Amino acid sequence: MRSDSSSLQEHDTSDTSYHLDGGSLGPFPRCLTERLVMWAQTRTDSVFLAQRAAGADIPGEELPPWVTLTFGEAATRMVHLAQALLDHDLSPDRPLVILSGNDLHHALLTCAALHVGIPCVPVSPAYALMKGDHARLRHALETVTPGMIFVDDEARFAAALDAVGHGETPLVATRPSARAHAFESMADTPLRGDSVERAHEAVTGDSVAKLLFTSGSTGMPGAVINTQRMLCSNQAMLAQQLPFLASTPPVLVDWLPWHHTFGGNTILGMALYHGGALYIDDGNPTPEGVRKSVANLREISPTFYCNVPKGFEALAGHLRDDTELRDIFFKRLEMMHFGGAVLPGHVRRALEALGRTATGRALPMLAGLGSTEACLAFSTVEDADIPGLIGRPVPGLQVRLVRSENKWEARLKGPSVTPGYWRDPERTREAFDEQGYYCTGDAMRPLEPGNPGAGLVFDGRLSENFKLSSGTWVNVGALRLAAVDALAPVVQDIVIVGEGRDYLTALVVLHPAGCRQQLGCEVDIDPAALAHDEALRAFMTRRLSDFCTGRSSSMCLERLLILDFPLSLDRGEVTDKGSVNQRLVREGYPALIDELYAAPPSSRLILPT
Repeated sequence: MRSDSSSLQEHDTSDTSYHLDGGSLGPFPRCLTERLVMWAQTRTDSVFLAQRAAGADIPGEELPPWVTLTFGEAATRMVHLAQALLDHDLSPDRPLVILSGNDLHHALLTCAALHVGIPCVPVSPAYALMKGDHARLRHALETVTPGMIFVDDEARFAAALDAVGHGETPLVATRPSARAHAFESMADTPLRGDSVERAHEAVTGDSVAKLLFTSGSTGMPGAVINTQRMLCSNQAMLAQQLPFLASTPPVLVDWLPWHHTFGGNTILGMALYHGGALYIDDGNPTPEGVRKSVANLREISPTFYCNVPKGFEALAGHLRDDTELRDIFFKRLEMMHFGGAVLPGHVRRALEALGRTATGRALPMLAGLGSTEACLAFSTVEDADIPGLIGRPVPGLQVRLVRSENKWEARLKGPSVTPGYWRDPERTREAFDEQGYYCTGDAMRPLEPGNPGAGLVFDGRLSENFKLSSGTWVNVGALRLAAVDALAPVVQDIVIVGEGRDYLTALVVLHPAGCRQQLGCEVDIDPAALAHDEALRAFMTRRLSDFCTGRSSSMCLERLLILDFPLSLDRGEVTDKGSVNQRLVREGYPALIDELYAAPPSSRLILPT
């Protein structure tokens, strides 16, 4: 843990803002790949990246072996790939788009682009593979005008690229099938004099390293500029916050997608910056995907494990039921870290108990909060069982807390904050206040009233809160967290409904593994059958009744309706990190909203007694 000389604070005497300072930040490189070059010299034969070899994914069959890439191998391949990108005249105006998921080739091309000042643009594969008109893919490619696109399998992506008018854009693929260049042939590109070296020397902290797209929950995604300074300074911030990372190179087993800042900047960057080993997990926090994660964690013991709350929740049941997995997982684990949402209390308590069982001590569970525009901005430095606690600003970051209605909005300034949105000056102007601070839209409240320097608690998004017909504000984030915890272990998420209404209700997303645990079932149960299971409904009725007792109208749910169908990733109702888009679900199912407020209530509703 770092000694804390940070979080100096000043209070505006008008009671409209606070200022916090994360403290001084030490030096950091101008270009992230300087670290790869260094490790290639000092840790030449150490594993940098690993992924499962291609093979049949058949339950009960032996898993394919790990394919590893050392720092020495990665650095050599990087410069040859960089030469290939230069030969194709890629530039900030003609960047490299990566349209497939996490793998070794994705990582190598990212490093090659970063090394010579070519922006890398990782785009969610779902934009191309989901059903529909590919509007988001079309928007993304029109925004960045790629000079080259990389995919793992040309056949999987060809139709989508043709549909959005990029059938002729230079294409490189791990598995080419028609017009694409083969990745391996690009990796064999001969060096041409000192062109790669000169391009690398021209890279500065202001060079655009990546363009990352926002979630687009309220419109088309925006392309956020991530500079070399942002990526390098944020890793230095993290190193000061968590000194153990520098003492022993971390071993990471991680699935978080690289088109998001948590996976692509924090996790991949951590391995690159600290000379660590990143084992690419091909799982995810779905009931099916977590089984792949479990298989990988049976073989690799991480030293630092990061995930989103849904991922920890999906993993916890397997750790509880499988002693061998539990022992391997906790064997050399120093701490866990979550971000992206608030970790429900029952999941935290379960992981703490499992860690004590395996090691005889409680392993720290740290929390952080970041964004595409500011990387990791807040982090706790020690374990604390306080729902929503995100700690203090990381070193080098300045924070303003500005009064907004009944909330405090966090606004950020520092070397890890974006200069703006690519080719969108209007959006850039709107994103910053008169003092040059980035307006996050995240609400926070001091852990100790009037003393934000003691730590901050995430208080939801300003845009997600609403008023009841009485004029009472509803803190959606706090209510959602409390309700999910009260209905554990059978509820994965809830969608709060009630804007302009007399009382609050919710749509419920069940947690299949938790339902099986509660019902004592060993086999999977169809979601439709679970929604109508009388024992499950009786359990939820009791829990809802207890939850509502003594609560005000803004923190009480009067009716629940269980969704008997899965939410759609294609329509953006649920993200690839497992988070539910509250607004899209509310807007997408008006008939269900009407049913929640129908009189008399339908038999499908759950009401407190």
